[in-house]
Amino acid sequence: MLMPGSEGSLAQHMAVHIVEMNLVAPLCAACAARLWANPAIERIGLATLVQVLFLWGWHTPAIFALASANPIAMAAMHLSLFAAAVWFWSSVIAHLRTASWTPIAALLVTGKLFCLLGLLLTFAPRAIYAGASIPALESAHVLADQQLAGLLMLAACPVVYVGAAIIVARRWLAEIKRAPGWSYREGAA
Repeated sequence: MLMPGSEGSLAQHMAVHIVEMNLVAPLCAACAARLWANPAIERIGLATLVQVLFLWGWHTPAIFALASANPIAMAAMHLSLFAAAVWFWSSVIAHLRTASWTPIAALLVTGKLFCLLGLLLTFAPRAIYAGASIPALESAHVLADQQLAGLLMLAACPVVYVGAAIIVARRWLAEIKRAPGWSYREGAA
């Protein structure tokens, strides 16, 4: 994995976020759930809100420019986004045992808002982060790099968040099917 601040372009930066928040964080959360039988991680709504606020907050142009110019701020960005993602995924996993709709809603809301950022990056008519220092790129390539970053997000978001919501829904429906008193009547609507 790339070290925080070592990305040379916005697309590489987003790729690091995608790996950290959508692969490493859920794996860490799943491992933690196996180690601790009853994790005290609840408040899925708050975890969802924090993750979304951190992602959007860190990626506002002024704050992103600050982080791009300061390795400590860039490390803080990566660390806080990763911690928020671990909390989010831990909350989703903790709620799997409740057979409720909340993890599905949290995954779909988070996925939609992450995809919205990807859409903005992809279809913006100009470079949003033109003020950020991205030394590896010439200014003529900044917009194309931003569009690639957005496309990476647009590819990852549905696979991760909608895919996870489908898995949760499948598990939830299987629980309902196993519940006492449940019966399926042929032809029932």
